[in-house]
Amino acid sequence: MAKIMVVDDAAFMRMMLKSMLTEEGHEIVAEATNGLEAVQTYLSCKPDLVTMDITMPELDGVGAVREIKQHDPAAKIIMCSAMGQKAMVLEAITAGAKDFVVKPFQKDRVVESVNKVLGIT
Repeated sequence: MAKIMVVDDAAFMRMMLKSMLTEEGHEIVAEATNGLEAVQTYLSCKPDLVTMDITMPELDGVGAVREIKQHDPAAKIIMCSAMGQKAMVLEAITAGAKDFVVKPFQKDRVVESVNKVLGIT
């Protein structure tokens, strides 16, 4: 299965995502708590996929997507956003994110998105 990096400033959200993804057989290879850390961690561990929160300190998710895509245009990133962040989600997709899931997370939607972005049917 895939090597996934989970990026969110809330430990609880990272824990929920990690649990959902490992139950599906994926391996969590890294975590980051803000956009700057996400970029550095991505470059050092090269995961197959990243789940990226939008609202974070240091560098937000959209900025982190842009940075990662500059280094790796093929990066697969799924944005995670709370309700009502439509404009930011559109900005993230424009920046290169492949999909988005809305918080609070629903496992079937998270799994569907991950499988779609990874090309797993």
